[in-house]
Amino acid sequence: MNPTYRALAEFAQSWGLAYFVAIFLVVLGYALWPSRQREFDEAAHMPLRED
Repeated sequence: MNPTYRALAEFAQSWGLAYFVAIFLVVLGYALWPSRQREFDEAAHMPLRED
């Protein structure tokens, strides 16, 4: 087996979950940040607007 593949597979198995949890928390923080509420409320009502 290729040593590079083995190293990448071991890294993904050991740190992959931590990486995805960190990305999830960043996205969740962005979506729930209080200053973003108006922007997301406006986007939620956009399909109901008649231009």
